[in-house]
Amino acid sequence: MKKLILSAALTLSSFAFASTWEIDTAHAAGNFAVKHMMLSTVNGTLGDVTGKVEMDDKDVTKSKVEVSIDVKGINTKQPKRDDHLRSADFFDVEKFPAITFKSTKIEKGEGSKLKVTGDLTMHGVTKSVTLDGEISAEVKNPFSGAAARAFSGTTTLNRKDYGLNWNKALEAGGVLVGEDVKVSVEAELVKKEAAKTAPAKK
Repeated sequence: MKKLILSAALTLSSFAFASTWEIDTAHAAGNFAVKHMMLSTVNGTLGDVTGKVEMDDKDVTKSKVEVSIDVKGINTKQPKRDDHLRSADFFDVEKFPAITFKSTKIEKGEGSKLKVTGDLTMHGVTKSVTLDGEISAEVKNPFSGAAARAFSGTTTLNRKDYGLNWNKALEAGGVLVGEDVKVSVEAELVKKEAAKTAPAKK
C-alpha cells in the first residue's frame, strides 16, 4: 500500500511541473538564408508555424519540442523564384507540404540557452539535427492576460542532405545556389490551461 501511495505521489509531482505551451502562429516565423551566385544572400520566410513545447518546469532537459512549418507559404519577395522553390526542382510542395521537427534530446547551456537535438523531416528525408535554442522566462500578455514565453532555434543545413539538389553552374565558376542554408525559428508560446473537470452529479 505504501508503495502504491508513493508511486501516485511521484506521478502527481511530475504532472505538477509539466506544462504545455502552444505556438502562437500569429507571432511565429520560419526563416532561411542562402547564398546566390556565390555573392549575395537571399533571405526568405516559410509559411505558418505550428506546434508545441511540453515544458518540464523542474528540469528543462526533460522537455519536448514539436514544430511543423508550412512550405507552400515560402516567400523570398520574388514570385517567380518562389514558384520555382515550390516546384519539384526544390521542395515539391504538392508531395511534401511541411517541414517537421521533433526533439529527441535537450541539453541545458548557460542561462536560457539550450541545445535541442531532434528529427528534422524535409522533402521526405529525416535526419537528426541540433538547434542552438533559447527559451524565455514566463510573462503575462498585457492584452489577453494569458501566460506567454518565447522559443527560438537556429541551425545550418546542407540542402543536398535532403534531396534538394537542383543547381546551375556559373561561367566564371561556382554555382547559382549555395548548398548551406541557415535556418531559424522564432515562436511566441501561449500556455495551454489544464481542462477543468466538471463536478460529479449527485
